[in-house]
Amino acid sequence: MTVSRSPLGLPRVSARVRILLWLLVVMAVALGAVAVTVRSILQRDVDHRISQLLTQETGEFANFVPQGVDPDTGGRFSSADRLLRIYLQRQYADPDEELLGLTGRPGDRPEAIRQRRDLPPDTALWRDGASLTRIHASKDSFGTLERPQGEVRWAKVAIGPAAGGEPGAFVVAFHPERERAVADKTFWTLLALSGVALLMTTGIGWAVAGRILAPVRLVRATAAELTEQDLTRRIPVEGRDDIAALAETFNAMLDRLERAFAAQRVFVDDAGHELRTPITIVRGHLELMGDDPADREETVRLVTDELDRMSRIVEDLLLLAGAERPDFVRPEPVQLAELTADVFVKVRTLGDRAWVLDGVADREVRLDPQRMTQAMVQLAQNAVQHTVPGQRIRIGSRAVPRPGSRGDVRVDSRGEAGGDGAGRSQPGPGGGGRVELYVADHGPGIPPEDAEVIFERFRRGTSRRGTRTSGAGLGLAIVKAIAEGHHGQVELRRTEGGGATFVLTLETDA
Repeated sequence: MTVSRSPLGLPRVSARVRILLWLLVVMAVALGAVAVTVRSILQRDVDHRISQLLTQETGEFANFVPQGVDPDTGGRFSSADRLLRIYLQRQYADPDEELLGLTGRPGDRPEAIRQRRDLPPDTALWRDGASLTRIHASKDSFGTLERPQGEVRWAKVAIGPAAGGEPGAFVVAFHPERERAVADKTFWTLLALSGVALLMTTGIGWAVAGRILAPVRLVRATAAELTEQDLTRRIPVEGRDDIAALAETFNAMLDRLERAFAAQRVFVDDAGHELRTPITIVRGHLELMGDDPADREETVRLVTDELDRMSRIVEDLLLLAGAERPDFVRPEPVQLAELTADVFVKVRTLGDRAWVLDGVADREVRLDPQRMTQAMVQLAQNAVQHTVPGQRIRIGSRAVPRPGSRGDVRVDSRGEAGGDGAGRSQPGPGGGGRVELYVADHGPGIPPEDAEVIFERFRRGTSRRGTRTSGAGLGLAIVKAIAEGHHGQVELRRTEGGGATFVLTLETDA
């Protein structure tokens, strides 16, 4: 038996033991109920059989009284004594049955006429004068007599006096002790068999419960061995029952925990790595700061700039950490054309560039307008950082129909259609499939070897586009998190004529 201690110090019984105990309790109650029921049925059958026997014997004697013929005279019996003797000579009693004749007046001690049978002297009714007197004096035809020697069930038929003779009575007495002993023996036999069955059930139940709960113990052992450094263990899943479902659920939980801990470690490592440099810069300038006002002013400016950069890094990291929450995005019906136009108006203040509102999709979609605006502004800011004043940056959206569908083509305000990787063919409201929002620039572009890493945190690529900036390499990671929060993706495409086009692709049911 597996017994441990709870946090409060109380004994804790394992599930295997509890299952076995409940099984044994239920079986013990069931088997006990069966044994008691069988005994009750047997006792009832004994009582019923005795009642039938008494009724039958008294009925036969009652029929004999008016029809009986004395073999010596060939006529009616002249006395109750002669009638009883002749009748008893012709009867054969059961082993526990006594057939008696009583003569004499009621209230007096009667004379007993009996068959010659070998009954135990201590139980024979004919030897118990007091009991015979009670039976003979009773006005009832049936009764039960409680004696120290044992219970007696009796029935009698009274005989009136004939020609001045004494009255008499025919008595049938039955001793039920042996019949009831048989029922009790059966009862105790059933109890003994029930005990053996319980012992067998204990062994079989212990083995079966152990086999069924083995995966649960494995889950417990695996959970006890799990640490923050090792979340790779999994439960082998066998079968399709509830235990297998439990193992699958536990494995899924471990997958989520592993991803959560991995994200936590990445978050801590990234934060520590990225914040270490500005902290070092701030400390170094503060340690070297002199008393010269100009030097102090320059140091304060540098320290403030680094602190601002640290604040932006922390805010971006917190945003990425919250991307795993289910309420990171809150979709609602949004007119894509209106959203695209609003983004265009907002990003025009980011830099002195040739901003162009490219084609817009006239479509209502479900998305989070604030998160999507944040992603588009981040892409526009990224384009500004990697272009020079006067270069063209295009903002737009489009609906991409499913294969085989047709849509109306809308062009931008310049009357162009098609051309570069951004594209401007716009299905009308009848289209379907997915929608794309894009930002296209004509800067130096992104080398192919950097295309796979630029969406990772703190990765800026091996070759920086344009002038070096103070970014921490989190902007595109935030865009990717927003796209995935909408069950979409962000892609990097080549802009025709040179440059980079970032496309946010979202599936739609429209």
